[in-house]
Amino acid sequence: MATTTMNAGLDAIVGEIEIAAPPQRVFQALIESEQLLRWWGGEGECKAKLWQVEPRLGGRWRFEGAEKTGKFNINGISEFHADGEIVEFDPPRRLAYTWLANWHDDRSRVTLVRWELAPTENGTRVKVTHSGLAEEPLARQNYGGGWPGVLALLKKHCERHES
Repeated sequence: MATTTMNAGLDAIVGEIEIAAPPQRVFQALIESEQLLRWWGGEGECKAKLWQVEPRLGGRWRFEGAEKTGKFNINGISEFHADGEIVEFDPPRRLAYTWLANWHDDRSRVTLVRWELAPTENGTRVKVTHSGLAEEPLARQNYGGGWPGVLALLKKHCERHES
């Protein structure tokens, strides 16, 4: 089960989960466009329509998704777009990218998503930190509920995915 905390300055959401799969498999699920499209947003309120990733330092990434039920939106947005640049790339240990999202109060405010993977006896400990959220209270609230679901989907995918 995923755990999520918020740091004291309300700037970051931190989520963690244990996945019964090796770090390399988990890392591939985070950087391969085809895998991302399969697992991220497929079962929740938002259906991923596009995931593109250039898996390298300086590479670009892009996500597009749409609300599925007609009942969910953030800041009046139900067609979601996010993109950014990979600023840290250390397979299979670390991945970080900037995150610009059309549902933020300030759509030009850059936030940062950082994934840390550590091998464990039974697989991989995954930690995701989404920072730069101090001035984004609505988005921060939604990410606080959203990242645990994303981690659960990643776990489900990696534990059933054949390498």
